[in-house]
Amino acid sequence: MSSASRGRRAAGMSLAVLAAAGGLAACSSSSSSSDGGGSASAGRTAAGGGAYTIWDPYPQYDKSSEWVKLLQACGTQAGVTVERTGYDTSDLTNKALLAAQQGNSPDVLIVDNPVVSTLAEAGVLTTTEENKLDVSALAPNLLAAGQSGGKTYGVPIGANTLALYYNKDVLTKAGVDPAGVKDWASLTAALEKVKAAGKKGITFSAIGTEEGSFQFLPWFWGSGATLTKLDSPEGVAAVTLWHDWLKKGYAPNSVINNTQTTSWQEFAGGDFAFAENGTWQLANAKKTGFAYGIIAIPGKDGGTAPAPTGGEFVSIPVQSDTARYVASQKLVACLTSTDNSLSTTTTLSYIAPTEAVQAKQVSATPELQVWVDAVKAAKGRTSDDLGTKYPKISEPMWGAVQAALSGSKPPQEAMASAQTAAASATQ
Repeated sequence: MSSASRGRRAAGMSLAVLAAAGGLAACSSSSSSSDGGGSASAGRTAAGGGAYTIWDPYPQYDKSSEWVKLLQACGTQAGVTVERTGYDTSDLTNKALLAAQQGNSPDVLIVDNPVVSTLAEAGVLTTTEENKLDVSALAPNLLAAGQSGGKTYGVPIGANTLALYYNKDVLTKAGVDPAGVKDWASLTAALEKVKAAGKKGITFSAIGTEEGSFQFLPWFWGSGATLTKLDSPEGVAAVTLWHDWLKKGYAPNSVINNTQTTSWQEFAGGDFAFAENGTWQLANAKKTGFAYGIIAIPGKDGGTAPAPTGGEFVSIPVQSDTARYVASQKLVACLTSTDNSLSTTTTLSYIAPTEAVQAKQVSATPELQVWVDAVKAAKGRTSDDLGTKYPKISEPMWGAVQAALSGSKPPQEAMASAQTAAASATQ
């Protein structure tokens, strides 16, 4: 994510809106852009030449961009002409489902990782095994976001996730060493000192959408909780942490309505010590005018909390003309190759999905090390074979967070109600 608007990728639960889940990867433009022209039906020829269509969620990139130049170069390498269309991410899932129903799918489809299981269960995508796509070098935790029923339905192009930005001046004046923030207790103690020094503690997004769930998950998973048991003692502890921060004034009441963008704007004002946000805010962090740093979100008892992964998968949709898979496989292999990965992840503001390219990223930009570490600890929202059950769990979860933070229900009751709703919805 290269812009603050990417934070709006974490959206709601319908098929159309689920495509925007995740904090994270493409611009939320409402327009679509076509580079190379044509629709999915244009230029349909047998493998060995002709036009091949690629749909992606990056409408902000036009034909002069490095991204589109890479698509065209991969087409040349595969011996085909690429016809690329960039769609708003919230439109792409519905368009992909409709195209599949009409037998008119694009040859290559790039979608946000929580959407992969939805499209796979609808029979839209082929597996990496069917198309002999090599995923052996990819990080298993990133690959898991594109798996359903024991099969893998694409190749991750990169990933981003969440960490804690901090304002060095605010912490220094409060006598807080960020290196000492190792767990929930030390973080809360730091927030107490910041408040006592007359500054504001921490801001985040707890809005009642998927974006709120996305930001809550590091604390939920960091407590040791699992999505199949929302009202476990661990899950209740995570909600209680946020509830208590608001009650004690360590976090503002505005978090209840904050998106990741508005939360960032609060932090950029210069009065907050910490802000939970993503890789996509790095460029904005450099524009704040104050010295900042980044630390991993701590687990309850220490270590790096698993944060949810954002990012897209490059997949090959089902085609009636199976001969087309040969060139499609070459396109995907080119787009996700080690040689191209560094350029691609730099352009899209992602952490690469392989250790080899991650090392190159850190060598070029040392401040990315904290993000590499966070991505290594991260997990997909649809992982653990949750697939399309995830949105049915996430919605009551964000509802519970809203209820607890607003004071309409105590944390235990809020999570118990959420578990009842989730269990009913996933039966």
